[in-house]
Amino acid sequence: MDTEEIAIDPVCGMKVKVATAKNTTQHDGHTYYFCNPKCLVKFTGDPGKYLKPQPAEALPPPAPPGTIFTCPMHPEVRQVGPGSCPQCGMALEPAEITLDQGPNEELVDTTRRLWIGGALAVPVVALDMGGHLFGLHAGSTTNWIEMLFATPVVLWAGWPFFVRGVQSVRRWALNMFTLIALGTGTAWLYSIVATIKGEPSVYFESAALIIVLTLLGQVLELRARDATSGAIRGLLGLAPKTALRLDAHGRDEEVAIDTIAVGNLLRVRPGEKVPVDGILTEGSGSVDESTITGEAMPAMKEAGDKVIAGTVNQSGSFVMKAEKVGADTMLARIVKLVSEAQRSRAPIQRLADQVAGWFVPLVVASALLAAAAWTLWGPAPHFTHALLAAVSVLIIACPCALGLATPMSIMVGVGRGAALGILIRNAEALERLEKVDTLVIDKTGTLTVGRPEIAEVTGGMETIRLAASLERGSEHPIARAILAFAQDRKLAVAPVGDFKSHAGRGVSGTVEGKRLLLGNARLLTDNGVDLGTFSRPVMLAIDGKLAGTIRFDDPIKETTAAALADLRKDGLRIVMLTGDNRHTADAVAKQLDIDEFEAEVLPEDKAKTVQRLKAEGRIVAMAGDGINDAPALAAADVGIAMGTGTDVAIESAGITLVKGDLAAIVRARRLSRATMANIRQNLFFAFIYNAAGVPIAAGVLYPVMGLLLSPIVAAAAMALSSVSVIGNALRLRKSAI
Repeated sequence: MDTEEIAIDPVCGMKVKVATAKNTTQHDGHTYYFCNPKCLVKFTGDPGKYLKPQPAEALPPPAPPGTIFTCPMHPEVRQVGPGSCPQCGMALEPAEITLDQGPNEELVDTTRRLWIGGALAVPVVALDMGGHLFGLHAGSTTNWIEMLFATPVVLWAGWPFFVRGVQSVRRWALNMFTLIALGTGTAWLYSIVATIKGEPSVYFESAALIIVLTLLGQVLELRARDATSGAIRGLLGLAPKTALRLDAHGRDEEVAIDTIAVGNLLRVRPGEKVPVDGILTEGSGSVDESTITGEAMPAMKEAGDKVIAGTVNQSGSFVMKAEKVGADTMLARIVKLVSEAQRSRAPIQRLADQVAGWFVPLVVASALLAAAAWTLWGPAPHFTHALLAAVSVLIIACPCALGLATPMSIMVGVGRGAALGILIRNAEALERLEKVDTLVIDKTGTLTVGRPEIAEVTGGMETIRLAASLERGSEHPIARAILAFAQDRKLAVAPVGDFKSHAGRGVSGTVEGKRLLLGNARLLTDNGVDLGTFSRPVMLAIDGKLAGTIRFDDPIKETTAAALADLRKDGLRIVMLTGDNRHTADAVAKQLDIDEFEAEVLPEDKAKTVQRLKAEGRIVAMAGDGINDAPALAAADVGIAMGTGTDVAIESAGITLVKGDLAAIVRARRLSRATMANIRQNLFFAFIYNAAGVPIAAGVLYPVMGLLLSPIVAAAAMALSSVSVIGNALRLRKSAI
């Protein structure tokens, strides 16, 4: 007998062996044990939620008033409140997933109908099977009893199917519910008439079981669809409910997360989540960013480093200043992007849409032809065989699997990408990425760290002082490096007037009555400055004459070389574009074995280069992080923005790499391939299922093998087809990327 001490995980309720527990925490003097790290993180984020569960009556409503619902197969369908899709008849679901969202109304109602309908169908099947197996059929009396039990199954449990079927005919948007309503309605009505007339053959058991099996398929499908929202719920669960804010006297006060304002000072202790995006002002900590960036190793954070909301401080304690709160945090933006992307449509979906347009009318025609063939050439009883064949064809030909094949894979693939730190703006970008054969890459902030440091200065500290005066309001990496250098040496900067930014070239302005130009050779020569043969990355001209130069070092990211090697192995052509001078570009290109590059490229020229490559027949992805990369990101077949870059770049891109690491492009390509392969598997299965199922249901094997498909078997196959498609899509959550 096991005598080891057992504890209960307060989050999920599972039993945990105290002696071997790896995930524990202290709260109010008590030790709590958890079955896995995820439960530990949930508990530390809001212990009160799990120690004092809400009473049942305090649970949130199924959906707040005004909630927008949409169809997973037709995202263009949007309405206030739940309902069914006017095109496919599927249950609508909330467009935005929230943690306080109550139970799925459709799932609750369908489950209730399944249990009650299943219970009523049992005696119908028992009576029918008893008659066939044991000769217990009691003639018309049994038929009347079967009708008594089967009628509420068909008319109550199956009522939503008939409503949607009628709506599909009214709108002439025929769908799976059209077929279910026709098939079960025909079998039930025929059986009613036969019972009244005293005919011995009735099909109440077929009508009832078809309804029950269809309800079972709907329940399994709705549960699986709920599972595709797990990625968003997981992201939403990362945000803590409260934070410790420092008041005017430096004392900690616990406040709700939505009361934090930009500029507030917040304390983050070991084991706590970072409440908002911000920058460390004092202390240090080892922060687990895996939930946001996909990077397994914790990052050491010190004063001056940035932290992201939802990440976990594993050790150390620090004070941070809030920089982005509410909807502006990286976590909130990720949730928004993932939600929108999961509802977007991939171009491959058009194939399924085209097939669905004529599929149902063709199935109805096939059912009528099958009925006619059995009536004319089938064995006796002719009408019975004709009815069974027609009903089987109508039931087995479910177009739902075909419609779900693409959107379910997209939803799971986008969610998987978010867990890996790969944000996909829309399904089209995900589909195109696997076809990309050329990758155009910006240098600064993409290949390199993006934090240049001054390595050499000519013209003395006056060059730095004037340059810092000119750049004091800029957020450009070079400007930040100049300002940091000046601050370290306590140089007094002066006010600037007539400031102007020259995209891709530099800046100009007036400082202490002197007209200054600070930038590359193109800026200075365009303004009449004679450089002779002299050229440096950044040069300062005073009143039209060269006065000093600045050389910078910007180290290459540790993962860049390995990532480029993997991309080359994958068959990608690599092209580097940079606004820096040719000398710097050449040095970086040699270090990274990049054969193709262009230097001193203006933002509009980057976009032109992308368009030129596309004109050559290349499928181009552009990776960059700055404002100057935005035109090229928008022009590319797939724009890839570094999450560490500017908002403009991120908004212009189809894919964002949260960590800003090129290695994520390799993972994104694998994800694209896995998702598209999954979609093709689903479509193949759906096409083959219907191509084979309809003829078999019509009775094509009967002359050869004597096989005639029962409507009940057809209903089971129909229900399982949709579930199998969704199950295959859910495999993406565990696939190797």
